[in-house]
Amino acid sequence: MIEVNNTYCKDNLELMKQIDDNSIDLIYCDILYNTGKKFKDYDDDLGTPQQAILWYRPRLLEMKRTLKESGKILLQMDYRLVHYLKVEMDNIFGVNNFINEIIWYYKSPSGTAKTKLANKHDNILLYSKTKNYTINIDELREEYSESTKLQAKNKNISFGRETTLNDKGKTPTDVWEIPSLNSMAKERVGYDTQKPKQLIEKIVRGFSNKDDIIADFFCGSGTALVVAKELGRQYIGCDINPKAIEITNNRLSEIN
Repeated sequence: MIEVNNTYCKDNLELMKQIDDNSIDLIYCDILYNTGKKFKDYDDDLGTPQQAILWYRPRLLEMKRTLKESGKILLQMDYRLVHYLKVEMDNIFGVNNFINEIIWYYKSPSGTAKTKLANKHDNILLYSKTKNYTINIDELREEYSESTKLQAKNKNISFGRETTLNDKGKTPTDVWEIPSLNSMAKERVGYDTQKPKQLIEKIVRGFSNKDDIIADFFCGSGTALVVAKELGRQYIGCDINPKAIEITNNRLSEIN
């Protein structure tokens, strides 16, 4: 029996088959990008894009089955698989249940651009299971820039109308500029491809509510589970790598 507020070291397909229908509020997964690289902590090679989709298909079907009717799913990847997975998710979740493709722009000075432009973003595909979903828009708002605040204060005219501001912040967009973690970041826990808490906090606040069940079936260093616990959500975590589960459990144990 799969219990909430727990982590599991096993193949995620095996785990998902043990989860009840319509039981999870939010799935967030920083999936295998299929870079072909062998990282220190895991092997990121699923073969060709077509082979990768064959590997993902049964997992996507299980994700849809386990989501509540009001549930949402966010899968994070990059250019290698996003177009293939978009088509597959359209087929499984339905074209009309696509909500957004969020671009995480992680501006940083690292990288080279000798033969092509430097890659500085990830893609996060957001789908719902049905139209019976909600998003906490106000949690996704950001503060206005100082120049915009000044325009509003001075009642400047922009695009033929007076600049007015929403008290809760500017309208959220599908491009999120959030710094990635450099090698010296205090958040670092010694796991490759660790994602920043700032990114995950925005996802959890924007797409879930207190006491919701959040599942991460590629939990890695456990950031999504840590954020879920800190923000009063329940969680289910899974990774096939024992080191990932060890790091995740250590992080979770430090939260009161």
